[in-house]
Order: sequence, then C-alpha cells, then structure tokens
Amino acid sequence: MIRGSCCCGAIKIELLSEPSMMGTCHCTRCRKVGASTFVFVKKEDLKWIHGRDHVQLFEPTASYKYSRCFCKTCGTSLGEILSEEDRFPIAANVFDTELGVSNGFHEFVAEKPEWYEICDDARQFAGHPEFS
Repeated sequence: MIRGSCCCGAIKIELLSEPSMMGTCHCTRCRKVGASTFVFVKKEDLKWIHGRDHVQLFEPTASYKYSRCFCKTCGTSLGEILSEEDRFPIAANVFDTELGVSNGFHEFVAEKPEWYEICDDARQFAGHPEFS
C-alpha cells in the first residue's frame, strides 16, 4: 500500500497500485505551486482515508490546461487529485512511502531556470512530452 498525506495531516490517501509513470515539469507555474515532480495514477486506485473536504481547487488561467489542488489548511500541493479523468497526475511530494517508479521524463525544459541542473538521464522535452 502506498500512503500519502499533506504536511498537516488533514488529508490522507492511499494508492492501491503503483503509479504508471513519474515526470518532472519545469514550467513556471508548476515551480511556483511547489509540485514539479508528479506521478500518474488511475482514478480507481486512489483511496481517500480522510480530508477530501480540505482540498482547495485552483483553476488555471489561459494558456494553462490543468487545475491545481492544495490543502487549504497547510498549502501542500496535491496536483490534480480531484480530477474526474481516468488517469491524472498527483504531486510526488504527497507520498510518505516508496512509489516504485522513478523519473521518466522532464517537460518544459525550455522554461527551466539556469540555476537548476537536470541530473538524470530521463528524456527531455521543450514543452509537453511527445511519446510515440
């Protein structure tokens, strides 16, 4: 079982299986909300222990596509945890136990700040990934 929580413990979740992949986004927006590394999970694998009512939704402005969720008590970034999609990203920082996946790609490296050095061999994309 993979367990996750926010910083204050108001939100607790579990994943019933390992995420399908992990990626790191270097866009300005992801960096500002404090959740640039994320994992993709299946909706059916997300189990709420408690705290769903503590999730606050931040709607995107144009040109951004994804909403962002965070704990309204402590501000922990949660990714797309309220998504109705079959698969969606959750911020990797939420998880308290090992995830079983490693970083598979970096997106929006064109927006990466100079002070950050990518130190793995994962695929890099200037914008959104293009997988074949």
